[in-house]
Amino acid sequence: MSKTRILYVSQAIQPFLPESPISKASRVIPQSIHERGREIRVFMPRFGVINERRHQLHEVIRLSGMNLNVNDTDHPLIIKVASIPTARMQVYFIDNEHYFKKKVTWFDAKDKLVPDNDERAIFFARGVLETVRKLSWAPDIIHCHGWMTSLVPLYAKQMFQGDAHFENTKIVSSIYDEGFKGTLNGSLHEKIAYDGISADLVTDIKLPTFDAMNKIAMEHSDAVVCGSEELTEETKTTFDGLKQPTMRYMEPELSSAEMTTFYDSILEGKEEAVEG
Repeated sequence: MSKTRILYVSQAIQPFLPESPISKASRVIPQSIHERGREIRVFMPRFGVINERRHQLHEVIRLSGMNLNVNDTDHPLIIKVASIPTARMQVYFIDNEHYFKKKVTWFDAKDKLVPDNDERAIFFARGVLETVRKLSWAPDIIHCHGWMTSLVPLYAKQMFQGDAHFENTKIVSSIYDEGFKGTLNGSLHEKIAYDGISADLVTDIKLPTFDAMNKIAMEHSDAVVCGSEELTEETKTTFDGLKQPTMRYMEPELSSAEMTTFYDSILEGKEEAVEG
């Protein structure tokens, strides 16, 4: 019997970015699941603040070279890779000179949202899915971490719905309270619709707040994990009203057995949730 394949997509992973609930979970959970015999792939954005020399990032030429069209403009997709020696874990990085060269993450030096975060989220989501397809690796589960991955479930189920690599894939989203104030670019929904995704599916992000991004992730996922001890009131209301399986918050170091069971139940089509 082949190993279960799990694709982890995160906006932040230790040690490449500072410790936070997302970066910690995205470092601990894949490793623990891999140690339990699952096959994994891990992706994050190659933000300009990441020290490539220190972390020994290098470009994967065979995966780079394609262009992604975002808002009617072509942008080269560059794939880099690095290892976390202490975790025996490899991480793929989605890179592009236009979107990720600046030495910032989601916020600039004045702690304001980077203006093109909306397009960066689109590029990241599509870049991950295109790269996985180029790897000829069909994941059984895609597990997303953080608001910047919120568009992955939507794109996987809509733009890539006819692709054999994803036809049987189940999508899990971990929802956190690490977000932002204000909104992303108000034309985000139009840019997504440009990719052939029905405008009816993105009405919730006509005003792309942090809670709206969480909501679109949850609505298009097959299961949802509470990644923080507390969620914003609006996001918690959405989470509490979900019909698909959910999993309560657990410390990442303590969750590997429960997460494994959760994955297995989703793949088996069971509807029960892991109650909190």
